[in-house]
Amino acid sequence: MQEPEEKKIALELLETEQAYVSRLHLLDQVFYAELMKEAKTGKTVPEEVVKMIFSNISSIYQFHAEFFLPELQKRMEDWNHNPRIGDVIQKLAPFLKMYGEYVKNFDKAVELITAWSEKSPPFQELIADIQKRKVCANLTLQHHMLEPVQRIPRYELLLKDYVRKLPPQSPDRGDAEKALEMIFMVAKHSNAAIAEMERLQNLWVVYQRLGLEDDIVDPSNELIKEGPIQKISTRNNSTSEKYLFLFNNMLLYCVPKVIQVGAEFQVHLRMDVEGMKVRELKDTEFPHTFLVSGKQRTLELQAR
Repeated sequence: MQEPEEKKIALELLETEQAYVSRLHLLDQVFYAELMKEAKTGKTVPEEVVKMIFSNISSIYQFHAEFFLPELQKRMEDWNHNPRIGDVIQKLAPFLKMYGEYVKNFDKAVELITAWSEKSPPFQELIADIQKRKVCANLTLQHHMLEPVQRIPRYELLLKDYVRKLPPQSPDRGDAEKALEMIFMVAKHSNAAIAEMERLQNLWVVYQRLGLEDDIVDPSNELIKEGPIQKISTRNNSTSEKYLFLFNNMLLYCVPKVIQVGAEFQVHLRMDVEGMKVRELKDTEFPHTFLVSGKQRTLELQAR
């Protein structure tokens, strides 16, 4: 007798969850616990750093080990009498919001591991020592830390598959569809958190390139486009290399610095986007030219 498709997927969910819980155990009870123990002796790195690296991994581990995995196991043992997992996943979904914090912190955590491994040889040695153990399967701490980041998309895929394979009259249909909808919302929530973090990081890099002029640094700005441009000087019929940053609210007209210490550009002019007009010019001598006029002034520019 062939197992029904939906049961195979539910079993795959259970098996991957068991593997996932042992990975979380490794992160929380082995890496985090041992690095923390050493940090307390004052020989490796500050305790704060270890806490920052592992973010809220302990809560995530406890939730999966003490709640979700046992509930899933109970469901699968009872499958023949009661073939359903949708209700358990509905209980899981709201707690997945905990991942937002872990995921947002992930890049910073990896940077901290790298930086402190260089600064503190005992810290690096302890990590290398744990990585040599059989339980690590020749993978690095960073690799293991990626697992929680990838777990929610995995639930989403498995559950999508499960709902697809459910017979129309299955008692689990309503619950499973609702669970999928909930997981989908959480995944969107954590993707939005990542996108926002990336946006702010990229914005910060741009501000550093501009020399952190305080009237420009604003976290709500959005960079739309940047690139080199030629400024046309009608006086002596020549062009000079400039650089533009277009934000949602302003255009920065910059000059590349010759000696790049600190900032890469000097802001020569900011133009408000409000009321700004752009007009193409048909200039035979300078192709691809256009006029940008704003409240502040008018520029004649040539694109590549």
